[in-house]
Amino acid sequence: MTKERRAQMLTVFTLAGALGFVAYRTGALSGFDLSAKAPQADPTPQDAIYAMLDAGREGKVPAYLAAYTGQMADSLRKSAAEQGDAAFSAYLRESNAPIKGIALQEPQPLTDREVKLKVEYVFADRNEVQWMYLEREGKLWRISRVDAAERIKTLVPYGTPVR
Repeated sequence: MTKERRAQMLTVFTLAGALGFVAYRTGALSGFDLSAKAPQADPTPQDAIYAMLDAGREGKVPAYLAAYTGQMADSLRKSAAEQGDAAFSAYLRESNAPIKGIALQEPQPLTDREVKLKVEYVFADRNEVQWMYLEREGKLWRISRVDAAERIKTLVPYGTPVR
């Protein structure tokens, strides 16, 4: 490569860089979205459970109530109205605070718009298993009913040091 050719290439790269910088600073490139966005998948039943648990842990009453449907939603709304949002929010935070972890089983279809899945709550001193039933409303899943929690004896409590 000759000196003249190198000088030409260096000039071209310098000018291209300067033009790119000016275009960036003036916003001329703002119409271009170079990041590839993946299409959003429809929410799953597990997403509904996680959203409910997150809302409960954070004490977000409207988001927590939005996770439910049917008679269960009506009952929870009535309870929240009787207690008041502040008290119900505190109740949600307190009841979710001891949960150390969650394990969700794959949903089992019951009908074309209803599934059930097993939720295992991990506490410091025990585990509890609970079946939740969810119904599809449009693209969203909402909890329609919940079985009573069943306590499971753990051989090694959560947080026990490994030796």
